[in-house]
Amino acid sequence: MSKRHVDVVAGVLRDARGRVLLTRRTEGRDFAGRWEFPGGKRKASESPDEALVRELREELGIEARVGAHVITVPQEYPDKRLRLEVREIDDWDGAPRGREQQALVWVPPEKLDRYTMPPADVPVVAALGQPPLYLVTPLPGEDDGRWLAGLDAALKTGIERVQVRVPGLAPERIRALASAVARRCRKAGVECLLNGDIALARLLGTGVHLTAAQLGELDERPLPGSVPVGASCHDLAELRQAEALGCDFAVLGTVRETPSHPGVAGIGWAGFAQLREQVSLPIYAIGGLGLDDLDEARRHGAQGIAAIRSLWPMTA
Repeated sequence: MSKRHVDVVAGVLRDARGRVLLTRRTEGRDFAGRWEFPGGKRKASESPDEALVRELREELGIEARVGAHVITVPQEYPDKRLRLEVREIDDWDGAPRGREQQALVWVPPEKLDRYTMPPADVPVVAALGQPPLYLVTPLPGEDDGRWLAGLDAALKTGIERVQVRVPGLAPERIRALASAVARRCRKAGVECLLNGDIALARLLGTGVHLTAAQLGELDERPLPGSVPVGASCHDLAELRQAEALGCDFAVLGTVRETPSHPGVAGIGWAGFAQLREQVSLPIYAIGGLGLDDLDEARRHGAQGIAAIRSLWPMTA
């Protein structure tokens, strides 16, 4: 028996101090006691904007002006398949209050992840606070200096999260390159994760990006909660294992055919969304994607895009 589909809209309200409004789900509702972004179900006759304006009027007593799209999260629950569309609220008239006896709290953005939320809201928190672009480094040629110059150029474009992936090199060269990248990222305030090498990540004080093979070998998170842990996933079992290990995010694909795997079809956006809805992890889409695909990725529930070629400056 197929599950019912429910379209939900929610808004991100920010006060003059930049804090974000959360509301608490009342008794008698699914996930009672958990916090969420304010909003509600969209009627069949309404556009998302119309539904959000109405819901915020009914729930908070305000007249809202709806702004940019943040993310649309598909999420499957035991009794339904939910589609949560989240928009920024540019401004509003009136003072938000809990018209349905729900508790309200204004939360600094960096503390949103401390609040227990329904699964569909968890990727929203990540979309508001974690980088939308995840650079995976290409394999260096003979000139490490030129490769590091390429990294410097990438960091200048605003990249905030980097995975050092240099397979097949001698251990000494990997360590030297990883150390150089870690220093540059630390100076720039950028997150650095090493692909697969947990021991070196601990030594350098960086995060680690787990391979799909490692997911099946680990039974606990390999680094403290204060250090980022990502994972490469290709199917639902790997996504669920990444979530069970407490990974901060996953990378899923490939979405499209890539130059490195010509003739191999990707899972497409529909396939991505179908896997996305089974977990509440933030997930980057990867495979044949570039900056122009970021909006489309967000509309299918992605944290953003992970890429090598499209995020690595070709002229460096």
